[in-house]
Amino acid sequence: MYICICNAIKESDLRKAARTCSGNAETAYESLGKKPNCGQCLIKANGILAAERCELVAL
Repeated sequence: MYICICNAIKESDLRKAARTCSGNAETAYESLGKKPNCGQCLIKANGILAAERCELVAL
């Protein structure tokens, strides 16, 4: 599912970024070579990053 339409960033892209970089959605976007445009996706993206990092800790 696309999380950021402006940059065509999918949920799977964010989950991969969560494993390799720390920080918030803007940091994750930067690791993907992108930057937020309209910003409507940032809250959802931050939630996905947090959830993925929690799953990693639980393992």
